[in-house]
Amino acid sequence: MTSGLPGCRSCGAAGLELVLSLGRTPLANALLTREQLSRPEPLYPLDLAFCPACTLVQITQTVPPAELFADYRYFSSFSDTMLRHARSLVAGLISERQLGPQSLVVEIASNDGYLLQNYTQAAVPVLGIEPAANIAREAEKRGIPTVVEFFGKDLAARLAAEGKRADVIHAHNVLAHVADLNGFVEGIAILVKPGGVAVIEAPYLKDLLDHCEFDTIYHEHLCYFSLTALDHLFRRHDLLIHDVERIPIHGGSLRVTVGKGAAQAPAVARMLAEEAAWGVDRFATYRDFGTLLNYFGIGRETLDFVVDRSPHKQGRFMPGVHIPILAPERLLEEMPDEVLLLTWNFADEILEQQKTYRQLGGRFIIPVPDVKVA
Repeated sequence: MTSGLPGCRSCGAAGLELVLSLGRTPLANALLTREQLSRPEPLYPLDLAFCPACTLVQITQTVPPAELFADYRYFSSFSDTMLRHARSLVAGLISERQLGPQSLVVEIASNDGYLLQNYTQAAVPVLGIEPAANIAREAEKRGIPTVVEFFGKDLAARLAAEGKRADVIHAHNVLAHVADLNGFVEGIAILVKPGGVAVIEAPYLKDLLDHCEFDTIYHEHLCYFSLTALDHLFRRHDLLIHDVERIPIHGGSLRVTVGKGAAQAPAVARMLAEEAAWGVDRFATYRDFGTLLNYFGIGRETLDFVVDRSPHKQGRFMPGVHIPILAPERLLEEMPDEVLLLTWNFADEILEQQKTYRQLGGRFIIPVPDVKVA
């Protein structure tokens, strides 16, 4: 069962304006077993809307988190890009924040420990928070203590009472998934130590608009953030964005450093001014944005199979279109003429992994942000 919005997810204001409707679609990561293929699949409305009061762009339906994440099958460690990204970020923070055995680093939505393992290797204590029990088990195998629970102000208060306030909180690609934004951010405010920081990454709205990244709109991604919307959200909980940078991961993201007090880097005021200039607060900016698989009706008559590096997905079937998911080695066995690359935001990594297939004449069609063949 889903719920529609009475108002904005962030500020609560009524009067959301519809930007785009993608119809009714299945859940993107609800990969099916063979036994489930004959059963009816639930379809959910997928409508994108804009809040004129705080500028947040958001989808209007909420699928219960337990439906989305209880048996999640996205494991970050299967992406070389994510592993490199994590190593680089952690090394910089350990040096910059002078983290050591007396510190504590907490990651919200810590997945399989792909990031926190870099801290443990440097003897910095960590705590993961991950609601998907199957993924949390993988983190525990790596020696990452993990709380299997959704994060919010209640969990934050409990951890703080246990003396587990954090010098650094990581929240990467999770804020956009959160239905209770204010409870989540209040939790960060409770859990971070005085003088500590939260490092938060989220896909950037401007990249979504500029590159027509409509395939990143799905039910897990409830919100699409500008810096302006983030600024409103954090200030509501007495948190200040200290710094911001644009990073290329996930098709273009923002990394913000947030804490209590302290001065803002010039980059924050500069980006807020840039957003005002391109119309972040005007519906006209979004009105013309609009127009892969279910919406365009691409199914088994066009695609024979899907390949994925993660064994946790192999043997399952794509929701809606019921295309089987196989190991990447199948490409060399079958040698299809073309492969449609849906994970275009990891294109460089995948093209490198599939060098042999390409040398043998195979080609990749990359549909977003600009259609090209590689």
